[in-house]
Amino acid sequence: MKTYHAKPAEVQREWLIVDATDIVLGRLASQVATILKGKHKPTYTPHVDTGDFVIVINAEKIKLTGNKMADKSYFRHSGFPGGLKEVPISVLLAKRPERVVEKAVRGMLPKNTLGRAMGRKLKVYAGPDHKHEAQKPRQITLEG
Repeated sequence: MKTYHAKPAEVQREWLIVDATDIVLGRLASQVATILKGKHKPTYTPHVDTGDFVIVINAEKIKLTGNKMADKSYFRHSGFPGGLKEVPISVLLAKRPERVVEKAVRGMLPKNTLGRAMGRKLKVYAGPDHKHEAQKPRQITLEG
């Protein structure tokens, strides 16, 4: 018996919709990252992007556990002295809720070219509307 390795031309991609209403951010991100990697398929191959496209809707309605709404912040640095910027998650959820989900999912993907390709298959929308009806996405429910 030989080990099966998927080839990029053989990969069958599907479009999936996930409703983020009242789902904890970390649980949502880990399950979406698994789908983007392709680990839910029997044809998973570590060095090939075998994952599906994921559309996350209602990103503004995600839940955060504990004291994260008050304590959690995102940091970035300009590279210049004194250039540290801090954005609390409460501010980011109010202004750009899709960024919160994108950051959580991308943090769970590989940090290389393959991980960036997987991240491009994630589409996040703050509300219930999206522009991917032509792809005939299938609704799925996540555990947790």
